[in-house]
Order: sequence, then structure tokens, then C-alpha cells
Amino acid sequence: MGRALDPTVLNVAIAGLVTALATGLGALPLLIKREVGGRALGIANGIAAGLMLAASFSLMAEGNDIGVGRTVLGMLVGLAVIAAGYRLLADHGELSVGNLHGADARRALLIIGVMTLHSFAEGIGVGVAFGGEGALGPFITLAIAVHNIPEGLASSLVMVPRGTSVPGAAGWSIVSSLPQPLLAVPAFLFVTLFQPVLPFGLGLAAGAMIWMVLAELVPEANETAGPQLTALTTTSALAVMMAFQGLVLPEV
Repeated sequence: MGRALDPTVLNVAIAGLVTALATGLGALPLLIKREVGGRALGIANGIAAGLMLAASFSLMAEGNDIGVGRTVLGMLVGLAVIAAGYRLLADHGELSVGNLHGADARRALLIIGVMTLHSFAEGIGVGVAFGGEGALGPFITLAIAVHNIPEGLASSLVMVPRGTSVPGAAGWSIVSSLPQPLLAVPAFLFVTLFQPVLPFGLGLAAGAMIWMVLAELVPEANETAGPQLTALTTTSALAVMMAFQGLVLPEV
């Protein structure tokens, strides 16, 4: 109980909130141009796919460092969860998210769901890091916050070209990241219980992201921009994001 009243708990909660708010920053570049045609929509999907693949690779690598088996299990469960969610949404009939309807609303709900799964793992990561030794917590918080900006861009690239406002896309991005502050404090207080779950959560988010890329983003990008341009934009975005992670994010 004494630890729960420790001011460090407040610091952990603030750190989790900062990482969540950083996701909303990813929508800001779309203030410049939000109306796009079919070809540009395909390019946006390709860029989003590359960013999400890079994030997935990062999650898998981090999970493997802790426990390969739990990471792989998490990936398979994430694949099953997102596939089941897709089938459920497809059978639900007409959907709406803000001013999005039908297939666009389904895709928006899927991207929000994928990012929410991702945020659970990141929230646990922040809390576990603060429960460890040294200054690992602030470094992990900075890494996740910076990492969340292009992830917010990825989700906004899916929503804004289909009619969601930029503030709306930023808001949905932040909402999908709320598990980060919500889970950071419990993970900090009960670090020994949450540490074994972390690789499973990382794998869960990675599996869901990869499914979203291969089942939704890349096929639609192929239809509107063509396979060659899709491959070019997806691979380029993946390379840029991997370079960004290697050069900017601290090694922890």
C-alpha cells in the first residue's frame, strides 16, 4: 500500500499518458492534404502497411528477447482474435464510425482494434520498465512515445482519406492508446506478475498487425495503385521506419 502512494506511481501514470497522447501527433501531417483520389489512397495504404510491418517486426524482436515461445503463442492468438473480429464485423451488416460507413467503417474499427491490442503490450512495457532498476523507465517511455507517432500516422492514413477529419483521426488514435496509461501503473505495482505476460502481449499485437496489413491494406492498395507501386511504397515505408527505429530510438 505504501508503494501505491509513492509519487513514482504518478510518474508512471503520466509516462503512460504521454505515450498515448503522442499517437495523436501522427495525424498532424494530414492537415496539409486530406482529400485524395484512388491512386493516392492506394499509396497511403502502402505507406501505412510499411509502417505497421516495421512496428510488428520491432514487437516480435522485443518479445523474442524475453521469451520466443510466448511471443509466437501471442502472435497466433492475435491472428485468431483479429480474424474472428473481422468475421464478426462482416456479419454485423451496415456499420458506421463517425462519418464512415460500410467497408470503410469496418476497416477503421479493425485498425483501432489492432492499435488497442498493441497499446496493451506497450502499457505493460512502460510499467515493467519503471519497476526495474536504473533509468530504464524514462528511456522506454521516450522510445514508445516517439515510436507511437508514426503508428498514429499509419492509422490516420487509413481513416482520413476515407472521410474522417484529422482531429477525429487523432482522437481515435489516442483512444486506441489509452490502455497504455491504464496498464502502466498495475504493471509497475505488480511487475513480477506482468513481466511473464509481456512477450505474449507483444506477439499478440504483432500477429494482429500483420493480419491487418496482409488482409486489408495491401490488397486494397494493389487495387487502387497497382502491385508495383504498392510494393514500392510499402517497402520504402518499412525501410524508413526501420531506420528511424534504429537511429532515433534508444537501445534499452
